[in-house]
Amino acid sequence: MPADRPRSRAAHDRACRSIPGGVNSPARAFGAVGGVPITMARGTGPFLFDADGRRYLDYIGSWGPLILGHAHPRVVAAVTEALHQGSSFGAPTEREAELAELVVAAVPSIEQVRFTSSGTEAAMTAVRLARGCTGRPRLIKFAGCYHGHVDSLLVAAGSSATTLGVPNSPGVPPGATQDTLVLEFNDAQAVADACRQHGPEVAAILLEPVVGNMGLVPPAPGFLAALRELADRHGCLLIFDEVMTGFRLALGGAQQLYGIRPDLTVLGKIVGGGLPVGAVGGRRDLMQQLAPTGPVFQAGTLSGNPLAMAAGIATLRELMEHPPYEPLEKRAGQLAEGLAAAAAGRACRVQRVGSMLTLFFTPDPVTNYAAAKRCDTVRFARFFWGLADRGVYWPCSQFEAAFVSAAHTAEQVADTLAAANAALADLT
Repeated sequence: MPADRPRSRAAHDRACRSIPGGVNSPARAFGAVGGVPITMARGTGPFLFDADGRRYLDYIGSWGPLILGHAHPRVVAAVTEALHQGSSFGAPTEREAELAELVVAAVPSIEQVRFTSSGTEAAMTAVRLARGCTGRPRLIKFAGCYHGHVDSLLVAAGSSATTLGVPNSPGVPPGATQDTLVLEFNDAQAVADACRQHGPEVAAILLEPVVGNMGLVPPAPGFLAALRELADRHGCLLIFDEVMTGFRLALGGAQQLYGIRPDLTVLGKIVGGGLPVGAVGGRRDLMQQLAPTGPVFQAGTLSGNPLAMAAGIATLRELMEHPPYEPLEKRAGQLAEGLAAAAAGRACRVQRVGSMLTLFFTPDPVTNYAAAKRCDTVRFARFFWGLADRGVYWPCSQFEAAFVSAAHTAEQVADTLAAANAALADLT
């Protein structure tokens, strides 16, 4: 049983009186692991501190954005300066162009970018833009890939939708998803068959190039290249959702790592440096179809918010000037290898790409949503609390990836592995 955290319990009870479930995102509800969500008070570097004063080595990093760790001095200074100048204007600022230029410089396929306030908004915009540019209605997505809570995309979703067992939400009318074709990730033949059957109607193929929302699932060799070729052959667009992977797996994201150029890219998390930002970017001819230069409408009162732009600029400049990717690869590799050794002989396996990884409670390779759902979530829940009670904050769902930050040291990874060994031993 998890240790008692009285202030977290009191904070959750208070929140439940005015917030549904006491949380503002289901991913925080601990529905997959039981118990009361841990209420956090502050973060610094690789550490989180809860309301009860407990300290944790954090492997969530706000679900991915904090690649530099919590309260990075450069980000804090940039946001503080921006705040003193005003929090929002509803008018253009120079920071918007500066961050856009950094994104264009970093991501291979992006020639222009439009900022939003969330990854969900960015995914919605990308789909609308694809349909507007092609004049086609249908969309191919993959089971277990989560692209935000957009009606047309909330079907066979991953992330908290998987955890809660409601991949199709009440309130989404049948018409909203009738043009969404859902296939299994890593099955290029299924995509070829769908394109052959529905090709003239398919506007886009949308996916997480490396999935983080059913746990960490890498693309099979040749899968992304096959999608690029199918999109070209059938005249549809290829959209990469790099909300998690953008600027994390490489400065240019998964598309740089795997050498595949999508037509449109959805970004979020790191691009905002921990503040609420999303973005959609791509080829100039496509992006020019967005209003006001084109007919495809998109808007947002707080899009390009100066505080968020400042945090994003500081984060991307730090990543460009002091690239952390080799140390991240080393630390994440140390963690993954140690977890695999600790789990040897148990029905577990570790999967990793760059600084993202998952310990799956299944002996079989996890290549798609169907395989992920075979995991032993009861044992995972016990493992989660075993880590938490030993000072390690791990994702509170089997279907979420863990993130290593540049702030984690080799000694802290070793401490994490000691906690994992003890937590796994408790399961036997």
